[in-house]
Amino acid sequence: MKFVDEATIEVIAGKGGNGAASFRREKFIPKGGPDGGDGGRGGSIYAVADRNINTLIDFRYARLHRAKNGENGRGSDQYGAAAADITLRVPVGTVIYDAETNEQLFDLNHHQMQVTLAAGGQGGMGNLHFKSSVNRAPRQFTYGKEGEQRKLRLELKVLADVGLLGMPNAGKSTLIARISNAKPKIADYPFTTLHPNLGVVRTSPSRSFVVADIPGLIEGASEGAGLGHLFLRHLSRTRVLLHLVDVVGMDPDQDPVLAAADNVRAIAEELRKYDADLYAKPRWLVLNKLDMVSDPQDIQQRLCRELQWDGPVFAISALSGDGTQALIWALQDYLDAEKGREMTEQDQAADTYVPEDPRFDASRHNLNDAE
Repeated sequence: MKFVDEATIEVIAGKGGNGAASFRREKFIPKGGPDGGDGGRGGSIYAVADRNINTLIDFRYARLHRAKNGENGRGSDQYGAAAADITLRVPVGTVIYDAETNEQLFDLNHHQMQVTLAAGGQGGMGNLHFKSSVNRAPRQFTYGKEGEQRKLRLELKVLADVGLLGMPNAGKSTLIARISNAKPKIADYPFTTLHPNLGVVRTSPSRSFVVADIPGLIEGASEGAGLGHLFLRHLSRTRVLLHLVDVVGMDPDQDPVLAAADNVRAIAEELRKYDADLYAKPRWLVLNKLDMVSDPQDIQQRLCRELQWDGPVFAISALSGDGTQALIWALQDYLDAEKGREMTEQDQAADTYVPEDPRFDASRHNLNDAE
């Protein structure tokens, strides 16, 4: 799957139709009254989150989205037709920014959430609204309003349940290939993944979770060093982080336990600098490549003492699969409990949510404001 997580688009809503200045022309009625109708509303542009869409790749090729204008009003009390709206379907997890100010406008974080990207212009009023006791033949009418126009930046934050983080060559790609259906590029030299890989881990026909292999971080990633800073944002959506640690090390002259501890501290510091909420997320320590050491239990105990680690810790071999099943089932149980809690909170919030109808504008029907 080609992963595209950012796109810039321009949205232009339709202009409202003009009101009409018209008078009744009927036989034997020489002074017919005003009958000019209102203009139709211009088309609006909406964005809807869709869990069946995975990337923003469509918006790389379709950058301009323009709605049609509303029809002008006509005589005989005929109102102009409103223009059709445009709905852009985006992946759940899409964050929308103003491309010029970089202000965050919307965060589409759940299925079927809808927001207005650009509102269509209201139609103008016909002269039938301007009739009064002192103005029996008004020729006034109003023009339709211009629709909103915006340049937007769409950014997708991966909605994975589990995020893998660690130094390059820690074994993240190997692990995701072992436990899921993902097929990332894997090599035995210290390179870093160029884009996140998503995999579905299925523990039963009805139970599964999504894991994201985030590109390897290096020290200074939060300030822009390496590739990791481009993808740290994807970790903010996850429910739990798996911190993969290479307990073998690349330097034979260095104590692998001390080297692993330094790497754990360095990545934890990058998370803290980047986002305090991200740093506070549940993080599990996963010791990888234990099939390549003589005494795995001693390595695990020494590393936990060095880090003063009191959180969950798992010892695995991503290459052979040893220990991965216990890790998978622990993750599934934890995620099931978290999802149950979140669904309860969403249901409670939905009971108090009143959707806004963007097509209604009270000022549009206030005739006292007409000019």
